[in-house]
Amino acid sequence: MKIRYIGIIILIIVLSLGLIACNGEGDNNGIPQQNGNNNENDKIYEPVYGGTLTVPISYVKTLNPLLNKDLNLFHFNKLMFEGLFDFDENLKIKPVLAKTYEINEDGRIIKIKLKENVLWHDGKQFTAEDVEFTINTLRHGAGITSYRELLTSVYKPAQPRDIQHILNVKVIGEYDIEIYFDRSYSNALESLIFPIIPKHQFVQDNVVNQAAYERALTIENYNPIGTGPYKFDNYEELKALNLKVNSNWWNGKPYIENITGKVLKDNEVAITSFEANQTDIALALGVDWQKYKQEGEKEIYSFTSQNYVFLGFNFENELFAGEKGNELRKAIAYGLNRENMVEKLYLGHAVVVNVPIPPNSWLLSDAANTYNYNMQKAKEILSQAGWIDTDNDGILEDENGNDLTIRLLTNSYKQIRKNTADMITNDLKKLGIEVIIQTVLENENTKDIDSITEEDTENQWQEVIRKISERDYDMALLEYKLSYIPDLAFLFHSMAIETGTNISSYQNEEMDNLIYESFTANSLDRKKELIEQMQVLIVEDLPFVSLYFKDAALLVQNRVKGDINPQSFNIYYNISEWFIPEELRK
Repeated sequence: MKIRYIGIIILIIVLSLGLIACNGEGDNNGIPQQNGNNNENDKIYEPVYGGTLTVPISYVKTLNPLLNKDLNLFHFNKLMFEGLFDFDENLKIKPVLAKTYEINEDGRIIKIKLKENVLWHDGKQFTAEDVEFTINTLRHGAGITSYRELLTSVYKPAQPRDIQHILNVKVIGEYDIEIYFDRSYSNALESLIFPIIPKHQFVQDNVVNQAAYERALTIENYNPIGTGPYKFDNYEELKALNLKVNSNWWNGKPYIENITGKVLKDNEVAITSFEANQTDIALALGVDWQKYKQEGEKEIYSFTSQNYVFLGFNFENELFAGEKGNELRKAIAYGLNRENMVEKLYLGHAVVVNVPIPPNSWLLSDAANTYNYNMQKAKEILSQAGWIDTDNDGILEDENGNDLTIRLLTNSYKQIRKNTADMITNDLKKLGIEVIIQTVLENENTKDIDSITEEDTENQWQEVIRKISERDYDMALLEYKLSYIPDLAFLFHSMAIETGTNISSYQNEEMDNLIYESFTANSLDRKKELIEQMQVLIVEDLPFVSLYFKDAALLVQNRVKGDINPQSFNIYYNISEWFIPEELRK
């Protein structure tokens, strides 16, 4: 029981945000894939080598890939560095620097054979000793407070403080390693997505010691040497980070010769720079992406983000307790016209789901299609549960004559959140449910939206968090950015009630057992089976009514061609297949 308890503790502390990325593959024969944006009159170009791609990046605080926690630079670093494994378009693990692997001893040992045709950017051979050194560097850093806090903010699928307890590595041969875990661990492969760094860059006189690890964890004056498709050229402080093509990349030379990361203040400045043709890409702001499209000049490539919007219930409220509370939640799920919300609020740029698992995930089950908009069914469920409008005032009452009134908590100073809350209120009013948007600040309801400051917005959000932690709400409209590794423990495990991430105070012993079993599953098939069972339980118990996953979009100058297929975990997905025709180069 003690081992089981420790396993659950480790599971609960795994955070929900995942800074993880993927190196894609594809063969498009030079035909652009543009999410439906193709123009029939577009000229078809054949791939050609050369050219410079200019992209926006944030201020560079460090070039060390182990210590960078900026998402913008994380994507950029993926051009230079690679891990043993990464994700594909379905968020399933695939080998990168690993060639093959075996999972043995019920998931406690992973045997990995490395690719033998990989060179570091300085021409040195990549070997198993580099993997061993990288893991031990992370374990060393996780044992030192100053590093641990930074590393924990970077590596969230498997925290470094867990790595020092869970991971150990043994070099078997030049290209063969064994990685050991102290328990069966279904996310073992996902925990190996961190960038591998070269041992020879930091070890002096072939002596691996604390000083070598400290050199590998330096923040300033770091010289990036990776194995990725592009290698570091130079850094112009506060201006640009320049990369050049890695002609010896193991996966074949990319088409684009140079990539310039132009340092810009924020995304708004990046958009302005893109519109002025000073950069080749930018991430779209808001949902009105079409305004950026200019025929023959700019294209839009949409993708599913990890931003999950949901309606949470407070199970400590008697209204949602027991079988009658479950029927009320089901009626709400059927009574919300989520497709209408997506169309009107997000201009179609979101995907309706019923579980908190990304719609492009290989783990998504048929349970995600359980609740569709059905006003009649919702009314029947309420009627059968004993909710009747006896006084004909449009609001249902229970058997004691109490009105069915629900408080809805959200950060209404965020305009799209307020509009979503208004649509939920209107939908449920049609069912006979009175929804009152809960006020958390003085004069909140009378404040003009145009006069709201950033300080007002932050103060309101902090009050929302406080009320949720104190369970002072009935329903809460919220948004989480979820991990690419489904972490249902922090949402639904009973132990997460105390930590505060299980905001509904949902408890179900079957769910607890499924979460634990999925965490210790010894195969991917078993992991998928258990997570599918969890999804069935989620739609039956409804601790949340899932609304949708939001889409995002990459804006690209039309001079950039090829298999442009951005993903939320890597906007440069398939970068090696991008190219710039000679006649379109600046």
